[in-house]
Amino acid sequence: MASKRTTSQILKDAHESLKTAEFGFALLTKGPPNLRLCGLRNLVIFGRVVTFVLQNLRSTEKNFDQWYDKFQEEMKSDQLLVFFKDIRNILEKEGELRLHVRTHLKHFTFPQDLSRFGPPPPYAKAFFMGDQLGGSGWEIQLPDGSVSKYYVELPIDIGSVSLHFPESPMSHQGKK
Repeated sequence: MASKRTTSQILKDAHESLKTAEFGFALLTKGPPNLRLCGLRNLVIFGRVVTFVLQNLRSTEKNFDQWYDKFQEEMKSDQLLVFFKDIRNILEKEGELRLHVRTHLKHFTFPQDLSRFGPPPPYAKAFFMGDQLGGSGWEIQLPDGSVSKYYVELPIDIGSVSLHFPESPMSHQGKK
């Protein structure tokens, strides 16, 4: 049987969960394309875990519910937070992230602009922009016949690729 945790231990665990969610956000926004969805999954799951861990303070702080109720009501009435709670539920129960990829090309001259990505890697067979991970790069034919991807950074003057949730809310805490 586990020993009773202290307020300090619970807050430490909530902080560790928050750091995991923040790491997921960093991977999502700044990581390589092949890790963006891992980052999004961490952000969605561990963002919600923080609230669950904090609720363990009920066992150590007698006024917890009085303090937490206003935050809980705020979270329940915020369209964006409800949206992310629903995404988390779908992710946990079905393992699915329902995303759309949006590619916006500003200016791309073929084949001249291909040189801006460096030489193609060995066995490159095609260049792609905006795959299901939001990345761009080369498809590589491996010796066994399978295809792998080699990602490159898409220069902003050429275009951008982004991932979007369909039908996501347009406001958070009353702000657009």
